Amino acid sequence: MSEDKYEPVIGLEVHIQLLTASKAYSGDSTEYGAAANTNVSPVSLGHPGVLPVLNEKMIEYAVKLGLACHCEIRESNEFARKNYFYADMPKGYQISQHHTPICNGGYITIKDTEGQEKRINITRIHMEEDSGKSIHDQDPFNTLIDLNRAGVPLLEMVSEPEIKTPEEAYQYLTEVRKLVRYLDICDGNMEEGSMRCDANVSVMLKGADKFGEKVEVKNMNSIRNVQRALEHEIKRQIDCLENNLVIYQETRMFDAVAGTTSVMRTKEEADDYRYFTEPDLPQVIVKQEYVDEIQAGLPQLPDQLFEKYTKELGLSAYDATVIIDSRSISTYYEALIAVTSNYKAAANWLMGPIKSHLNENAIPIGEFVIKPESIVALMELVESGKLSFTVAAQKVFPLLVQNPNMDPESLATEGNLIQDTDEDSINDFVKQAIAKYPDKVLEYKSGKKGLIGLFMWEVMKLSKGKADPKKANQLVQKLLEQD
Repeated sequence: MSEDKYEPVIGLEVHIQLLTASKAYSGDSTEYGAAANTNVSPVSLGHPGVLPVLNEKMIEYAVKLGLACHCEIRESNEFARKNYFYADMPKGYQISQHHTPICNGGYITIKDTEGQEKRINITRIHMEEDSGKSIHDQDPFNTLIDLNRAGVPLLEMVSEPEIKTPEEAYQYLTEVRKLVRYLDICDGNMEEGSMRCDANVSVMLKGADKFGEKVEVKNMNSIRNVQRALEHEIKRQIDCLENNLVIYQETRMFDAVAGTTSVMRTKEEADDYRYFTEPDLPQVIVKQEYVDEIQAGLPQLPDQLFEKYTKELGLSAYDATVIIDSRSISTYYEALIAVTSNYKAAANWLMGPIKSHLNENAIPIGEFVIKPESIVALMELVESGKLSFTVAAQKVFPLLVQNPNMDPESLATEGNLIQDTDEDSINDFVKQAIAKYPDKVLEYKSGKKGLIGLFMWEVMKLSKGKADPKKANQLVQKLLEQD
C-alpha cells in the first residue's frame, strides 16, 4: 500500500479556556450561555483610552498546568500585542505572550498504538486572550458578532511535532483534557469551545530528513473529530504525493458530516503578526516561592494515582485506568479506600453497581446519594457471608439508593434478605434437591460434573435464594460424591 511509504508528522495547538469568573484583562463575566454581547465592557470592546488589568488567576492556572506537565516556569514574563484583523476582535490585536511564554518544555505521557508509554514533548504554554465569535448560520445575508468571549483567558499549549498517528493525537488530547479537569482550571468541553485544538500535519517519506509541507486543520469540536480530520488529511496528502500534486501551506477546515477537509485560506509564508511588547501591562515576576506554594497545593494527578493504584493497592492496569479517567470518580474511590482496605472490592463496586446506576440515571457521581461508608458496610455484609454479591447489588443497593441514610444491614434484615448460613438448614435443602433428581445423580457420578448447577439451582429455589451459595455448593458436592 502507498500509505506504508509515508510517515505523518503531527503537532497540536490546544487552546484551554480557563475557569475564571472574569476575563483576562477586565472584570467582565465569563459566564457561558449568556445573551449575546452582554458580558462586555469598554475594555473588552476595545474602546480608545481603556487600560487592561491582569487577572491574577490566569497566572496561577498557567503555573498549575505547567507544573502538571513538568514544564520549566519562567520567572520574568512579558505580554505582547499580536496584531491581526478579525471581525470579532475589536481591538485589532490580541494580548498574548511571544518571546516569554510562562511555561517552557515539559511533556505529556501517552500510550502509543502498541500500548507502550510515549512522551510527547511540549514546546511552550503561554497566556493569551480569546477573540469573540462570528455567527454565520442565523442570518442568511449577514455574519453576526458576539463579543461575550472576547477577552476570556486562554492557555495555549503547543506540542512538538512528535505525534505520529491520529490515534496518538487522540490519546494526547485525552490526557490534556484529563489534566485540566483534575486541576480544575478548565471543564474541557470541546463541544462548547472551552477546549479547542488546531492540528498541524504533514507527511514525508519514511526515513526522510525533511518534513513535508505543513497544513493546519481547524474547526474540530471533539477529540474524536480531531482524529477523523487527521485520518482524512493524511490520506489526502498521500494521494497528492502519489499523483504528483502540489501540497500547499494552507489552513483547512474540517466538515464533521462529510468527514473531509476544505481550504479556508492559503498561507504562502508564515504570518507576520508584528509582535511588540504590550505597553499597558507591566512585567510579571513569578517567584520560586509562589511556584512552590502552588506545587504544594496540587491535587494527586492521574499518573500519580495510576502508580498508587497499581503498585500500592494492587489494582490491575485496566481498573486503575477506568478509575482515574474522571477526577470525580477517583475522588469517590479515594473516599472508599479511606474506610476499607479491600481495595479490589471497592473498585468492583465502583465500576459495577455504582457506575451502572449513574449511567442508567444519567447523573454524575457528584449527585450520587450513597455515602462511601454505606458502600463499605454493604461490602462487609458480602465479605461476612450475610449477603451474596448478587443480592447485595441487585436488591439491597437499590433499597439503599432510596434510603441513603439507613444502615445496609437493617435494610437487608427488613427485606428478609440476610443469607442463611446454618449448615443444618442448608443441608436439608440439599437433600431435597438431590432426592428430586435420582437419575441426574447417577449421571453426575458417571462423570457429568456440570450437573452440579442443576442441584444448586434447586437448592436456591427451595431456600428462596437465602442459602449461602458457597456452603450450599460444598454440601452438594459432598453428598453427590458419597457412595
